[in-house]
Amino acid sequence: MNNGYFDYPMPVNEQVLSYAPGSAEKKRLKEVLAELKKTEIDVPMYIGSKEVRTNKKLALHPPHEIGLTLGHLNAGEEKHVTQAIDAALAARESWASSSWENRAHIFLKAADLLATKYRPYINATTMLGQSKNVFQAEIDAACELIDFLRFNVHFLSEIYKQQPNSSPGMHNRMEYRPLEGFVLAVTPFNFTAIGGNLPTSAAMCGNVVVWKCANTQVYSAQMFMRILKESGLPDGVINLIFVDGPTIGRVCFNHRDFAGVHFTGSTGVFNNMWETIGKNMSMYKSYPRIVGETGGKDFVLAHKSADPDVVATALLRGAFEFQGQKCSAASRAYIPSNLAEEIKKKLIAGVKSFKMGTVEDFTNFINAVIDEKSFDNIKRYIDNAKKDPKAEIWVGGKCDKKAGYFIQPTIIEAKNPKYVSMCEEIFGPVLTVYIYPANSFEKTLELVDTTSPYALTGSVIARDRAAVDLATKRLRNAAGNFYINDKPTGAVVGQQPFGGARGSGTNDKAGSILNLYRWLSARTVKETFNPATDYRYPYMNEK
Repeated sequence: MNNGYFDYPMPVNEQVLSYAPGSAEKKRLKEVLAELKKTEIDVPMYIGSKEVRTNKKLALHPPHEIGLTLGHLNAGEEKHVTQAIDAALAARESWASSSWENRAHIFLKAADLLATKYRPYINATTMLGQSKNVFQAEIDAACELIDFLRFNVHFLSEIYKQQPNSSPGMHNRMEYRPLEGFVLAVTPFNFTAIGGNLPTSAAMCGNVVVWKCANTQVYSAQMFMRILKESGLPDGVINLIFVDGPTIGRVCFNHRDFAGVHFTGSTGVFNNMWETIGKNMSMYKSYPRIVGETGGKDFVLAHKSADPDVVATALLRGAFEFQGQKCSAASRAYIPSNLAEEIKKKLIAGVKSFKMGTVEDFTNFINAVIDEKSFDNIKRYIDNAKKDPKAEIWVGGKCDKKAGYFIQPTIIEAKNPKYVSMCEEIFGPVLTVYIYPANSFEKTLELVDTTSPYALTGSVIARDRAAVDLATKRLRNAAGNFYINDKPTGAVVGQQPFGGARGSGTNDKAGSILNLYRWLSARTVKETFNPATDYRYPYMNEK
């Protein structure tokens, strides 16, 4: 029974802790890192009320310390996808009919647990499982995930308040129903916050979810699932399973109750999903919602008026934080000839100053790439550039996978602006630079806009305001998140809603009210207090 209208004001972004020497948070995190490394865990799938274990165990290793085993995940198969769907649909009616404040408070409690009791654990599992340094883990696994939960509660409360006008003698209302069926959430390895947001944003709206995370993100995903359970999330609302992509697609996209997919991953996989769903339209109860954030080939464009220190810092951070494994990472840069030599020196010096190694050493800026497949793919681009006369390696290029998947941050100068590493997504610590004639800024704008099929993030760096204005207009469709005098990474929930168009996804803006609309199906209800009793209208009384 609802006895009031409950309001959830705009929250304040979670404060990023410093982990400075001698700080309490650093001491506690170090303790948790040591604790986790000593204990091998057996990670079950969470299906309904059951923790499901199988005979197929896959080892979990830190990418930077592949000789250490953190535990094992229990890999599933087709029957487990079906079981997860059945568990979700069994929970649907009860969850959809639960009051908004009860749903909201589960996720607000999860946010508070993340901010306090479990902060060192969500950070430590992210650091060990995904090879993130302490700062990258803190801004992602703790702060961004906390923000997603709190801001989404606020945004959804704002949606529920949006109601139509009513005329005298009647009342109109809008109900925001969950989708009819189940939602599939498919999440990537690189952000724990994305892994948490994709299933919970749909669930918050009253939907039930089948969640498939990347195997390389299982260590932090299982920690978040445990937090959700402790927060009171009912069994079956979110079901976490570990199966391969083709298996999840084969079962979910052929199910009559498939209602939508919330996806972050590669453009190719998303395109295949869309094609399969389109071919299967005749079997679904309703048109599924297809929401995806995919690849990027994100740019930094420096104008001849740019501050070289600003350009170099934006590239060193934007290209190499978390080893370039961000959808938004700067991977192509356009530098004017008048600044090229100075910026080159700063970039080379910056890369040479980077420390690379394990996450437990907080002086390391660079850690390992996620797995051997990624390592081999990135190394291939670097090796090809080393022997290609159309490219020159400025700095970096060393690759070593004996103890962990370590790739030295690498900067390539492309002699041709359409060189392969200027065009293709590499998803690693590789930045390609093209030097353009300083007086050809307008021509370079066209080059930036047409080189890549993606349109996720990008930035322009200039002190000349006319150049900023021109770039902002001409690159309107080149990036869904556009930055002026900054790196193209680091979107904050509630501040820079995130998403891109073209080959980068549906631009449904995670971290904003726009994304939540996608997981709701509105119903308009009109109630008349004094119904008509005669079909005749006054105009018909003419003599």
